[in-house]
Amino acid sequence: MGLLNFLPREEQYFDLFIQMTLYISSAARELKEMLADKNHDYAEYAQRIKGLEHACDELTHNVSTRLNKSFITPFDREDIYTMSTALDDIVDLIDDAARAIIIFDVHEITDYARSFADVIVRMAEQLQAIVATLQKPKNVTQRLVEIHRLENEGDDLYHAAIAELFHDSHDALTVLKWKEVYEKLEAAVDRCENVANIIESVIIKHT
Repeated sequence: MGLLNFLPREEQYFDLFIQMTLYISSAARELKEMLADKNHDYAEYAQRIKGLEHACDELTHNVSTRLNKSFITPFDREDIYTMSTALDDIVDLIDDAARAIIIFDVHEITDYARSFADVIVRMAEQLQAIVATLQKPKNVTQRLVEIHRLENEGDDLYHAAIAELFHDSHDALTVLKWKEVYEKLEAAVDRCENVANIIESVIIKHT
């Protein structure tokens, strides 16, 4: 049995990335459903998101462990590590937003927050599609363009939400709560775009 039989297959990293994007999409959908729940039963959604966040952490740790043992990797070790941690950050930020809703005891969800969640869901879907073909990139350019467009949509939402919050609300506590929630939602959107930039860089480097 030759040495190559002991080397990890390149596909294992791609499989781990794909699984991470599945967790991201699931967490994004849970957040969207949470913010759409008219019964304000947010705790169960937040708990499921937390479970997905823990699962994604485990995958990130798995990637790091494999990197320490692999002789051959599909692309640069630093890029693999950077991509895995950036993907994990998305779920962390979704979890942060969900927890903020619970901690701040928010009951009336704004249309801006629901729109943010929808943007995150759509960005997660694009990332999932890109990563699924990362081994043999296909139709990536248009998906990357769409992610950048969605990030711009998220920016517009953030600016409009903050402007309305400070203009219309006369309750300082409400302003404080929602400013924090909007910032966490925007951070998740920005991180999705950041992952897209990392992927684009990797593809350019290795094609």
